[in-house]
Amino acid sequence: MLRQRQPRKHDNGHLDFIRSLPCLICGNNIETEACHIKMADLSIGKIATGIAHKPDDKYTVPMCGNCHRGQHSKSERAFWIESRIDPIKTALALFSISGDYEAGIQIVTAATNYRNLT
Repeated sequence: MLRQRQPRKHDNGHLDFIRSLPCLICGNNIETEACHIKMADLSIGKIATGIAHKPDDKYTVPMCGNCHRGQHSKSERAFWIESRIDPIKTALALFSISGDYEAGIQIVTAATNYRNLT
């Protein structure tokens, strides 16, 4: 039996929160965009999304325009493996504290620091 695609869940407040944070890759805090993570993680029930279908807004991380375009310039999985950041874990952590700027900065900093340690 085919599963009907569910409509995307929008959360404009969360997207504004994501845009208030520095870039997860380079730290730029001037031109941050909300970057949707399209790759799947079946361990949490997240299916891959395609070109015409963005994932729910809870699967977003902050990225500057330059890094965001870099993410789209190659395989998304390859980009995140190269960056040594788990974007889905980070997105869900940010969604869980959405609106709390200080906690958001701590999550972005922790993800960046972990990346620098590995």
